[in-house]
Amino acid sequence: KACSGVHMRMLAGGIMGLGRLCATCAPKVSMRAHWGAVTPLKLKYDAVVVGAGHNGLVAAAYLQKSGVNTVVLERRHVIGGAAVTEEIIPGYKFSRASYLLSLLRPRIYQDLELKKHGLKVYFRDPYSFTPILEEGIGGKPPRSLLLGGDMVETQRQIAQFSQRDAKVYPEYEAFMNRLVSAIDPLLDTSPVDTSAMRQGSLIQRLRSIMTLQPLLQAGLKLGTQLPQYYEVLTAPIYKILEHWFESEPLKATLATDAVIGAMLSPHTPGSGYVLLHHVMGELEGKKGSWGYVEGGMGRVSHAIASAAASYGAEIFTEKPVDCVLVDNNRKVRGVLLQDGTEVKSKLVLSNATPHTTFMKLTPKEQLPEDFIKQISQINIKSPVTKINVAVDRLPNFLAVPNTTENKPLPHHQCSVHLNCENMQLIHKAFEDANEGRPSDRPLIELCIPSSLDPTLAPPGCHVISIFVQYTPYTLPKNRKWDEQEKNNYADTVFDWIEKYAPGFKASVIGRDILTPPDLERIFGLSGGNIFHASMSLDQLYFARPIPGYSNYRSPVTGLYLCGSGAHPGHAGEDVRIQQSQ
Repeated sequence: KACSGVHMRMLAGGIMGLGRLCATCAPKVSMRAHWGAVTPLKLKYDAVVVGAGHNGLVAAAYLQKSGVNTVVLERRHVIGGAAVTEEIIPGYKFSRASYLLSLLRPRIYQDLELKKHGLKVYFRDPYSFTPILEEGIGGKPPRSLLLGGDMVETQRQIAQFSQRDAKVYPEYEAFMNRLVSAIDPLLDTSPVDTSAMRQGSLIQRLRSIMTLQPLLQAGLKLGTQLPQYYEVLTAPIYKILEHWFESEPLKATLATDAVIGAMLSPHTPGSGYVLLHHVMGELEGKKGSWGYVEGGMGRVSHAIASAAASYGAEIFTEKPVDCVLVDNNRKVRGVLLQDGTEVKSKLVLSNATPHTTFMKLTPKEQLPEDFIKQISQINIKSPVTKINVAVDRLPNFLAVPNTTENKPLPHHQCSVHLNCENMQLIHKAFEDANEGRPSDRPLIELCIPSSLDPTLAPPGCHVISIFVQYTPYTLPKNRKWDEQEKNNYADTVFDWIEKYAPGFKASVIGRDILTPPDLERIFGLSGGNIFHASMSLDQLYFARPIPGYSNYRSPVTGLYLCGSGAHPGHAGEDVRIQQSQ
């Protein structure tokens, strides 16, 4: 989703059905090659940010706001990284990668005045819809589970499957919210600097000890229930949900947040934290809210870039960095662009993944061998294929049929979970990919942002984001994902959607299929991982990206990480760059 939650170019063979498009729906090019002043790229800055993803843009905004002359250099023709809007099918604007907003930290939202810079969010309530693939009884449609902010209505929905679960659900929500409130402050503070505690000066050691305070406060807030909460963070989500509930559709629906974007099964230890990571979001003061951004996720990046530019930061697209320049004393001295231009700076912030930053951009001879080895061992597996679809009508689900006016109903604004009748289906889909083949019955999360935002598609038409798991990076016998393989897999996904919403396939105007290698190639996501690295417990907090380097620094003086590969693993790393300098 995320991360964490995106131009005009079409993937060869990845778009189908273009003949049905209206000839007047021409792509609108709204991106600019340069966001800042009209002057050309200078050859020296106080700070260089590599990559104009949303985290890099936030870093630039804060640095420039504090008086550090900053430039952002983006490889692609458009800013935003994975938070972009692309009109890949004329007239249809897609959040091509990330597709929901929530985990952008409230402080960033407020400090950068993002609403003033054009950010508008549509809140979703209800927010989750799980139709059941079954025969209706007594002429009634199949059952479905709709979850939202109205607790009474949510309990009524759950009671279709279990009266007991309906009764206990508010208690479960309160239990999880307490854990979220304890952990949430940790996302706005730098992790404990273990290397400084061991090897730093007296002042550095004292500062490191002070960083223990939020961790201790979290423990105190959880009090005597700390052991139960520890289990949530370390146990398989299957075990946690089995303790609370008995109805499979409810357990499977909740389990999706524990595995989304991660090569994990509900049976994987530590999957509970990933669930927590997705329920601790916030939008404009509303805890746990996820929303659609008007104009697509690219508008998030545009708002941040607008804020950064208003402070004086310069932002350039189509300026790919070839390498980070390092002197003989292992200090940064700038970056070299692929066109041969050298931009000098004593401070470089990389919004690229840890793998790209240290295995591709930084000279290997300037990095300790053990550091390189640990970086190379970071788990970057991704289970995700993202399919962006243009349709000429709303999906018509058997469980909740459309009205004759074809207008969006409450469930159309939700994250629609398919093949979520029980947790075993999710586990089976995981096992397929873990054995090297795409899931036969994949886990599907389907969102229709145009149900709330009419700016994304022509009248009566819609854009759909489909987030599919589980997909291996490489196919059996080391086969690559070619266009035929991609379309075969997308056909499988569409066949399953058709079972829940007959007529879906006939409504498709065009589609854009992004497998893990595509996500890596287009957006620079190593392994196709939307978090830059797995969100497993061994790669979190003071072990993110690796132990000893959780304070955003690197072995090279002046080279920092500012992307999702650093703590906490989504939006917000950039505020703490200033704390760590």
